[in-house]
Amino acid sequence: MTVAPRKRLSPEESRDAALEAARELLLEAGPGAVTLKAVAAKIGRTHANLLHHFGSASGLQKALAANIADSVTGKIGAAVMRARAGADHDDREVVNMTFDAFDKGGAGALASWMILTGNQDALDPILEAIHRLVDELAEGHDDKTHSLHEETLQLVLMAVGDALLGAPMARALGLPRDKAREIAAAQLSRTMGEHHGHSHPGEE
Repeated sequence: MTVAPRKRLSPEESRDAALEAARELLLEAGPGAVTLKAVAAKIGRTHANLLHHFGSASGLQKALAANIADSVTGKIGAAVMRARAGADHDDREVVNMTFDAFDKGGAGALASWMILTGNQDALDPILEAIHRLVDELAEGHDDKTHSLHEETLQLVLMAVGDALLGAPMARALGLPRDKAREIAAAQLSRTMGEHHGHSHPGEE
């Protein structure tokens, strides 16, 4: 539905509004709905206006990927920090944050669509954001960098797979929908234990 044009938006505000509209379209109707024309109509701007900001449809998709990636990794990083700081270490919170980002957050659908349409460089912002997150979490702990890379690779691949195929596979196998999350949390707990020993007093 077209909304009334907004007046006197700064370039940054106009770009942010377009990215928010693009994310809404992604979640409402899937990656194929994220076009310059649809986003322009949603925020009451012209196609030319969006071309000015993003250069092309692939430019819009790349900017959306970067926007989602920053949001996603910020939430995951905060969850990991809370898990590290508290005696109530909860691997499931980290797993849920990651899985939700690729499922409800739309990152899995967007990433897979980009790969299928040959726009693989649009994945770079997601991969770069994940790499930054791992480096931040490993800061001051050089001995943990390799294990963090492995844990992140495993968790992200499981989250992407679950976002794309988790529901039908769980149904076909007669398993609960969140079984993949349970498996991921158990595996994360094991690998954390292997690399860090008994992380918290009283933990098995």
